[in-house]
Amino acid sequence: MPDSYLAVLVNVHVLPDAVDAFRAAGLTNAAASIREPGVVRFDLIQESSDPTRFVLIEVYRNADGAVAHKQTAHYHTWRDAVAPMMAEPRSSKSYLTQSPAATWVLDGKCRI
Repeated sequence: MPDSYLAVLVNVHVLPDAVDAFRAAGLTNAAASIREPGVVRFDLIQESSDPTRFVLIEVYRNADGAVAHKQTAHYHTWRDAVAPMMAEPRSSKSYLTQSPAATWVLDGKCRI
């Protein structure tokens, strides 16, 4: 779909004693990721009822943006740093955005 973005939701369950370290590593990774040209947004959210569970909400302009993200130094640093913090392997699912559409324009600017 040319008017859709690629959204990837990554579910992460970390060890209880790794919550703060995972959050810090995730925030650093998110701050660098949002500056990538293929990234539309990059959110780190934490479950309110279970602080050991996080979701990364990654929205890319297209599949190439997702591929490029996984080639960055900051992604490799994050991946290697958080690997021993996992309570179980992380999982992800990919989606095509329906709203907002990639082609939505307001006042001459694309809005997300």
